[in-house]
Amino acid sequence: MSKIDDATQNMIRNLEEKTGKPFAEWLRIARASKLTKHGEIVKFLKTEHGLTHGYANLVAHKTLGSDAAEFEGDDLVAAQYAGAKAALRPIYEALMAAVSGFGDDVEIAPKKAYVSLRRKKQFGCIQPSTATRMDVGINLKGVAPAGRLEASGSFNAMVSHRVRVTDLAEVDKELIGWLRQAYEDA
Repeated sequence: MSKIDDATQNMIRNLEEKTGKPFAEWLRIARASKLTKHGEIVKFLKTEHGLTHGYANLVAHKTLGSDAAEFEGDDLVAAQYAGAKAALRPIYEALMAAVSGFGDDVEIAPKKAYVSLRRKKQFGCIQPSTATRMDVGINLKGVAPAGRLEASGSFNAMVSHRVRVTDLAEVDKELIGWLRQAYEDA
């Protein structure tokens, strides 16, 4: 099972512990609302039932069948690291292992070209930009770019900073610290 599947399964298990209702019951509640848009379902679950964004988002995606797992989310990630970018996969896996340890409210959302990292809002993203370089986007408002923590520039408007990573050894305490800070601020 992939880390994405593990993270989703962990959230599903934790949902009942945190709310007292099993996942199937949350799906029933969401479907009974008759809402048909993702954002509407998320808002409903947050405001009417007090779910955190991560749980509401998971339930909304599963209710609508629009989550990455429904569209072979593992395939989206596999496609990102296919061919010339395959050598970057260990860097991605190391980043995912670290981020998954931040908390059970981390939402991992694979897109076509990158993986979004969310809590209440996006706090980072991981993108294989070239055959030899990963870009790790980090949302650190109020932190001045310095050294390898660059301004994001045109990389991704949803993050404030970027760290270019070309080697597994660059997934270090400093980089994980910036990601954790962004997670805690999200």
